[in-house]
Amino acid sequence: MSGPTSNHHADHACYADSARQHSVTIRENVQIAKDTFRVRFDCPEIARQIVPGQFVMLRLTGYGDPLLGRPLALYDTVLTEQGEPIGLDVVYLTVGKLTSQLASFTAGQKLEIWGPLGNGFAQRPCDHLVMVAGGIGQTPMMALARQAVGQRRYGQRQQQQEIAACRVTFCYGARTSAYLAGIEDFERLGVDVRVSTDDGSAGHLGLVTEVLAKVLAEQQKSVASGRLQIVCCGPERMMEAVSELAIKSNVPCQVSLETPMACGIGICFSCVTKVRQPDGAWDYRRTCVEGPIFEAEEIVW
Repeated sequence: MSGPTSNHHADHACYADSARQHSVTIRENVQIAKDTFRVRFDCPEIARQIVPGQFVMLRLTGYGDPLLGRPLALYDTVLTEQGEPIGLDVVYLTVGKLTSQLASFTAGQKLEIWGPLGNGFAQRPCDHLVMVAGGIGQTPMMALARQAVGQRRYGQRQQQQEIAACRVTFCYGARTSAYLAGIEDFERLGVDVRVSTDDGSAGHLGLVTEVLAKVLAEQQKSVASGRLQIVCCGPERMMEAVSELAIKSNVPCQVSLETPMACGIGICFSCVTKVRQPDGAWDYRRTCVEGPIFEAEEIVW
């Protein structure tokens, strides 16, 4: 495996070599949309380190099946009354054995987690940050939005001057309105939320990429000046379409890949993705270590 590509950011200190395993206690596990839950647990060690776009691997304490953990993105950190990071919120969709079992867990039960893992979103100054999510792809966007509006600092950035966007728009697509999760959390931050659903039960009837295209058309001045940026997470076909639209519009775009993972620390090579090299060829990169955040134009879809 050759060295990291140009998408790598300043948070290398939070990569797998500094990740730690912890036994944590659930504080709450609540349903926030259809088949969608937010679990909160105390873990100050990770809460002090983690940055938007990173994730943790999670296992159910006392369960041998499934044996492997599952990657869950940071939704947000939990602070004490004094503003100190003490815990994490992660949001998950019940799509398999582990997440279905996790949905039945209650306050006081134990989980095993290790992290923080991955590279996190690059921090870049911009006038307008446009976040695009499909399905459960909204999970890494909450912390990023809170950081972008200057409301919270994360990880090593807690001691740095934050780069806040003047405007944040969230384009969020789901199958139906029942699956839209956490919209109120984003609206409370002053984020401009634009919703689409496949069945027209909420917002725009159609694809979230159509919502994004409308935003880009409305913001031609910011697009032309290079002061608008896109971040994206969701189904692969959606991210590919967003990437094509961003490249066509000459807009910087970062994608957060949802590649299935087994170890989360770069050992098993099960989560590799094709990434373009400077010479035009491509090579494999591990999503868990060299990602999950990549520049859109780097990915070979």
